[in-house]
Amino acid sequence: MNKQIFCVLLVLGLCLGALAQSPTLDNRVKPLRDGRVQDTMQSRFNSESRGIKNTEAKIQDYKIISIKNDTTFLDTTLSIKKEYKFNYLRKDNFNLIQFSNIGQTYNTLSFAFENDQTQPLFGARARHFNYMELEDTYYYYVPTPLTELFFKTAFEQGQALDAFFTVNTSKQFNFSIAYKGLRSLGKYQHILTSTGNFRFTTNYKTKNNRYHMRAHMVSQDLLNQENGGLKDSDLINFESGNPDFLDRSVFDPNFENAESVLKGKRFYIDHHYALVSKTDSLSANKLKIRNTINFEDKFYQFKQTSAATSYFGETFNTAVNDKVTLEDFRVRGYLNYENDILGGLQFNLDYHNFNYGYDKLVVLDNETITNRIKSSFIRVGGSYKKQIGEFQLKGELGINLSDEFKGNFLKAQASYKVNDDIYVEGLINSNSSLPNYNYLLYQSDYVNYNWDNTNKFDNQTMQLIGFKFNSQKLLNIEVDYTTLGNYTFFTKDNNSGVKPVQSDATINYLRLKIGKEIKFGHFALDNTIMYQNVLNGDQQLNVPEIISRNTFYYSNHLFKKAMYLQTGVTLNYFTEYYMNAYDPLLAEFYVQNQTKLGGFPRLDFFINAKIRQTRIYLKAEHFNSSFTGYNYYSAPNYPYRDFVVRFGIVWNFFL
Repeated sequence: MNKQIFCVLLVLGLCLGALAQSPTLDNRVKPLRDGRVQDTMQSRFNSESRGIKNTEAKIQDYKIISIKNDTTFLDTTLSIKKEYKFNYLRKDNFNLIQFSNIGQTYNTLSFAFENDQTQPLFGARARHFNYMELEDTYYYYVPTPLTELFFKTAFEQGQALDAFFTVNTSKQFNFSIAYKGLRSLGKYQHILTSTGNFRFTTNYKTKNNRYHMRAHMVSQDLLNQENGGLKDSDLINFESGNPDFLDRSVFDPNFENAESVLKGKRFYIDHHYALVSKTDSLSANKLKIRNTINFEDKFYQFKQTSAATSYFGETFNTAVNDKVTLEDFRVRGYLNYENDILGGLQFNLDYHNFNYGYDKLVVLDNETITNRIKSSFIRVGGSYKKQIGEFQLKGELGINLSDEFKGNFLKAQASYKVNDDIYVEGLINSNSSLPNYNYLLYQSDYVNYNWDNTNKFDNQTMQLIGFKFNSQKLLNIEVDYTTLGNYTFFTKDNNSGVKPVQSDATINYLRLKIGKEIKFGHFALDNTIMYQNVLNGDQQLNVPEIISRNTFYYSNHLFKKAMYLQTGVTLNYFTEYYMNAYDPLLAEFYVQNQTKLGGFPRLDFFINAKIRQTRIYLKAEHFNSSFTGYNYYSAPNYPYRDFVVRFGIVWNFFL
């Protein structure tokens, strides 16, 4: 299916959504426990006067279902948490710092190592922040057609748009279609971004509720122009605030002839059949068989019309065209048994086949660097969960049955809801897997960027223990302690460029995050602070000791409650540290221990409003940039954003 068909389907969905808007939402509001304001739909409508088919639709009936079958409902509220998520990723980016143009990469300030991977991941991880993975895909159940539009201005000649439409043609069948697009020129030379994420999902169940099917298709195209950042000789012109350079387009970056693109398509189906189901309230057993099929085809390509030898080193060819591909095919079979007394027990058997690599061989220093990593292996695993009152226990494990690609993981989680306000959770996670594919094998037209570590690197190991305490009245606490073995990272040797390195030291990493919102009348102060400490291995894993975000804001209803307003100021700050540097050829960050960056405040002023189901956002970003010093960077040689005013909306349509 080509892009033209995608666009036609999307326009049809938006037209249906526009026609769907009708005055079916009750203007009344009710406060939630955390002080937000939630929309309610009328419990019953006059179907004769309004022509509504579903006369009992409530906002809670618009269900959003994750890949792990966790279900929430549509949230049309306006809250400070929504302010934090109103960005290109549509996620809270507390532990990230953006590059100057929207759609570029992010530098990571805090690392979460919890995972259940037992095999390597595709490389170019710096380009994957907006690459929608399996866990970023959701399914829907809606009583009436639903449309959501997200819009936000970009940087020079562009905008970001995320358009979504879903409908249930019956109680048994739902489909959704969505497209997220971005184009932004940027303030500096040659950093244009152009991205697109197309998603289609569907789910179906039989009337007797025995057979369930969910499927999706995702197609993604993420393009960035690359310029290598500012030259070292220009840093003084940036940091001094030289008026001649306040127009950032006058800077001459390291190069202006390169671009990188990450493209991928994924096809996924998950279906199960209940052999034994709960036919009535007295039945205590469920037994079902389940199958998932997941195929993903992706590639990363870096092109440069003429080589930048002073930046990357010598080349084999005058022009550079590096392309690496991955075909990943996975099949899983499940057997799931649930009992009211014993809980839920699952056994699964996985088949994994992959083909990663290049279409050429490289001979370097009389050694031939292979071009492919191909293999197939079986993984066995299982999971368990049990709910006892307000206490819940979950466990999951998996192990690869392969001598070449050894890997395993274990995850155990226990949670307890003390009361309506207090929730506690404990977590243990252990993992062992090979480093990502681009650590093991890489080829490039640049001589320094060729290596084969398939028989040199051992499995990385990780053990994590974590604890959470959530209370709106008291405070929120998250703490985790991670031990890393054979930690693998990129670093730069001035003689041979950026290379992967595997540490033989044991790294211990502690994180403590505390959040508390203090309210007094219509005013509130929302605080989040994180403390981090790398107990050893601080030359391999560099993070700021303190990250903080503090928002002071005012909220109230205006115009006889026709509009809900929030306005305030957010301060973001992290302490100075050896910030990771960015390599545009690899699309990876690498460890450097020469230049400390950070320690600069970022002040944002915002005015947000909600009128019916429309949320309007206006923000003056980094308005302190001109008077607190031009020493702000997202990575060495990559300045952070200057002061800019941006506008956006999120708009829901209901039928």
